[in-house]
Amino acid sequence: MYLKRSDGPSPGTLSLAARLTVLSTLATTGVLLFAIVFQFLALVSDLEFEDNDFIIDKIRVIEAIIVRYPEDRVHLEQEVQWEGSMREDSRYLVRIADARKNIIMETRGMDRIAPPAMFPRPARDTHAIGRGKKLKTPEGRVYLVNAAWTDGGRAPDSRQIQVALDVTEEEEMLEGYKQKMAFVFLAGLFLSAGLNVVVVRRGLRPLVQLTETAGRIDVTTLHERIDARVWPRELARFAAAFDAMLTRLESSFERLESSSANLAHEIRTPLNILRGEAEVTLSRARSPEEYRRVIESSLEEYERLSRLIDNILFLARAEQRIEPVPLDAGHELELLQDYYGTLAEEKGIAISCTGEGTISADPLLFQRAVGNVLSNAIRYTPAGGTITVSIDRADDGAALLTVIDTGIGISADDLPRVFDRFYRSSEARTLNAQGTGLGLAIVRSIMELHRGSVTIDSAPGRGTAVTLRFPLASQ
Repeated sequence: MYLKRSDGPSPGTLSLAARLTVLSTLATTGVLLFAIVFQFLALVSDLEFEDNDFIIDKIRVIEAIIVRYPEDRVHLEQEVQWEGSMREDSRYLVRIADARKNIIMETRGMDRIAPPAMFPRPARDTHAIGRGKKLKTPEGRVYLVNAAWTDGGRAPDSRQIQVALDVTEEEEMLEGYKQKMAFVFLAGLFLSAGLNVVVVRRGLRPLVQLTETAGRIDVTTLHERIDARVWPRELARFAAAFDAMLTRLESSFERLESSSANLAHEIRTPLNILRGEAEVTLSRARSPEEYRRVIESSLEEYERLSRLIDNILFLARAEQRIEPVPLDAGHELELLQDYYGTLAEEKGIAISCTGEGTISADPLLFQRAVGNVLSNAIRYTPAGGTITVSIDRADDGAALLTVIDTGIGISADDLPRVFDRFYRSSEARTLNAQGTGLGLAIVRSIMELHRGSVTIDSAPGRGTAVTLRFPLASQ
């Protein structure tokens, strides 16, 4: 499966600025629409409440007149006719009917404007009046109408009171408010969209600057940094992470560059030897013994190349995930001592192991790390020397495995670089020309995989001490 490289956003993808603008505009529109609708509904509710309250009060006033003056029509006519139709500021009509629905009294012209059949069912008394209903006359006037019985409508002298209130002006006012609010909504929509464009662009300006700054960094300028201190808080963490990534890339690139040069040098040497031996051998006819010696010499160089390739492949896989398991350190060291004991005896070197305990580590990687340290100790310790391997515990419970030899030691100038790949001191090259300089680099990679560490202490002519620190499994 091949991954398609993308050099930019797809044609149908909205930019971050466009997305933020659309989302913020939608949010502003929602808030504006809610405010306008809420305000309009509140206005309608208040007006209807006042109108209904007016009609209820008027019905109760007429009921009080009927109760107080049951035989006097003068007061009732004054309320129905004069108050209802003769005053310029009055906008209501009144009708009074008996229990048989015969009209006793009504405002002049009410039969044409609001016939009895247009009214809602009357309430059983004036204390149970609900919301009225609206009706529209052929002339385009709008009336709010309601009705109620004076005493439940059960007595022969019960009266039904009907009141119609002209609310045409209020309806026209509400219609005007609808148009104004629609204009306010549209104006607010366009205004919020424009302001959001400006705000989003200004808000994203640091991100654009950060992108431009990051875009100027390439292989030749890996030393440059974005500097998290100059950016807003939200981008500072990204800038810090980006700088940390640049630091890792710069370090990796430097190691890769150095490793490439050293690798070329290390590979060139055995290849030149092989080529030289082949050219010399082919320059004239040779005896079988001479050919045999050339092949044996070539096998040594092949073996060196094979070890070099194996070590390079291991370092290339150094980021692999491991699953440490509890190991009996004493038993593992016995196995290593048996393996390297023969080589040590041939050089007249004594190996001793002390201590015991449990170490959380990968078995194969543990043996390789300790084996590389032992191999170096044997290689650079003269005959009659000693190598001591000890196991101890640190104050925090970490396991400390220390390998101490009485070898040639390492100078103070070379000590900081012994863990670099392919690095070998002049003394090491003199004593062991077949080395690759990858042994301690592999040890460090293994310890990093275990979230541990490796330290080295040495003095020329006095020996070297290498300490491997394996943390607890929970650390």
